[in-house]
Amino acid sequence: MLRNLLARGELIIAPGVYDGLSTRLAVETGFEALYMSGFSVAGATYGKPDVGLLSLGEMANAAARIVDAAGGRPVIADADTGYGGVLNVARTVREYERAGVACLQLEDQVHPKRCGHMENKSVVSQDEAVARIRAAVDSRASNDLLVMARTDARATDSLDEALDRGSLFLDAGADILFIEAPASIREIRKIADTFRGTPLVINLVEDGKTPWLDWPTLSNMGYRLGLQPVTALLHVTANLRNTYQVMATGYAPNTARESFDGFNRLVGLDKANDQADALGKPRVS
Repeated sequence: MLRNLLARGELIIAPGVYDGLSTRLAVETGFEALYMSGFSVAGATYGKPDVGLLSLGEMANAAARIVDAAGGRPVIADADTGYGGVLNVARTVREYERAGVACLQLEDQVHPKRCGHMENKSVVSQDEAVARIRAAVDSRASNDLLVMARTDARATDSLDEALDRGSLFLDAGADILFIEAPASIREIRKIADTFRGTPLVINLVEDGKTPWLDWPTLSNMGYRLGLQPVTALLHVTANLRNTYQVMATGYAPNTARESFDGFNRLVGLDKANDQADALGKPRVS
């Protein structure tokens, strides 16, 4: 399905999701594709920073939960560095395919990696980076799983190095190209001009390194996948903090909230009751 969406030649906006609830809300809003953000999974599920602390098993399990909640929407899943050498990359591909993701993102950072908009990153050699992508392409059971190749070399070396790596990744069979953290509008445009006709990713992070442009402008430049990986999490964090602060005063929160019944509808209580009836089980109350 993601391949079909990309074939339309339009920009697809994929919001960051990190659990079943955020996924259901994104689907309810009408997004056609979803992005499982490693930053957000680490932060929301474990209260940890995005510095390579999560394992393949933890991320694959998160992907499976998100796919289950996505209702058939394609899920693009962050797979960090592939969690080791080329054999680890091959296993990562198998686990993510088993989880049902539509696209797997691999990057060229040294393990343990860091968020692409943090400082103090390092990348592996070109040969090792290309080997990761080739291993992913060769290991997938079906071409229905797309491989997104990301390079962080813009921050560690130069834009030219990032562009060189992008070309090598495409030669290795990558389906989608992600040049992380261009630092100016000129750089955003140069990436688009260099890889005209390639499915390109633009990643917009609040307080990050890449300047924000509106979606129509980015689409006209040639970008085909727009990620906002942490927007939802940052807003949820502020709202949760405010809610707990209000609760701590001894008063029940009276700010905007979902109703109890509305939440139950969102997470599928009616469907669960119908299934229970069909199975002859007591209804869930």
